[in-house]
Amino acid sequence: MSDTNRVSPLRQRMIEDMAARKLNPHTQRGHIYSCKRFAAWLKRSPDTATPDEVRQFQLHLIESGMSICNRNRIMTGVRFLFRVTLRRHDLAAEVWHIKEPERLPPVLSPEEVKRVLTMATSLKARAMLTLAYGCGLRAGEVVRLRAGDIDSEQKIIRIVQSKGRKDRHVMLPPEVLKLLRQWWKAGPTASNNGVAPEQRWLFPGRSQRQPLTTRQFSRLFKEAAKAAGLRKTVPLHSLRHSFATHLLERGRDIRVIQALLGHSKLETTARYSRVAIGLIAKIESPLEGLSAPRRRRAKRDSEEPKAP
Repeated sequence: MSDTNRVSPLRQRMIEDMAARKLNPHTQRGHIYSCKRFAAWLKRSPDTATPDEVRQFQLHLIESGMSICNRNRIMTGVRFLFRVTLRRHDLAAEVWHIKEPERLPPVLSPEEVKRVLTMATSLKARAMLTLAYGCGLRAGEVVRLRAGDIDSEQKIIRIVQSKGRKDRHVMLPPEVLKLLRQWWKAGPTASNNGVAPEQRWLFPGRSQRQPLTTRQFSRLFKEAAKAAGLRKTVPLHSLRHSFATHLLERGRDIRVIQALLGHSKLETTARYSRVAIGLIAKIESPLEGLSAPRRRRAKRDSEEPKAP
């Protein structure tokens, strides 16, 4: 596993196990990196590890100052190796996870979103950023859109095999459709010969045969955010967070928002209620009831007629 010049039998077997379970390529690379890191610390093949060494490796990661998120990510890959590839359940039982701190998702105000979209450096950037916010799409979903995914008749966008290998539909706002039509006319078409129109990437990369990368898309967002004069540093994913939060503030049903975002659990969507500033600001504090005049209790009628 630690040999960088060739693929060891152990690594090949782990790759086959991950492919058989259809793990995302990004996840597969992460698991391989995690096991390489464990092998480098162990200074021998991971299949010779002992339970105490698994424990010591985790203490090493914590003492090195690594974040909880990265530490858990590494140990997830190592546990896959123990549990699935090596069938060493005694080693897998030594892997523990630390609960990550719950943080509020970064959200932009409607005015900040408007400035970012207005200051986009190109028509391409404006169309992509408008899609991310106006439809609540992930960066990977935006860059992988094909022309056939846009249904202008039904006013929907088909998101094909996104996170969790799930399909879903989102709305197609008129402003987004207008921008997409402008970009479709202005976009490059030189390398599209032999490709059916509905199979063409909406936002091709440098090779035209591949879509734009999420890293390039993130760079477009950073340029627009800088031009818009945002004082806070936020990632591209904040547009999706802002989409959900702003819909919630406008009174949209949370289950509808859940379907638009493609969340499997309602709890994942419910976290946006903690950052819906518009809703929070409208809540009346019990402190206001203390300053209100107290109602005087109605006096009982002491002159009730007595029973004969």
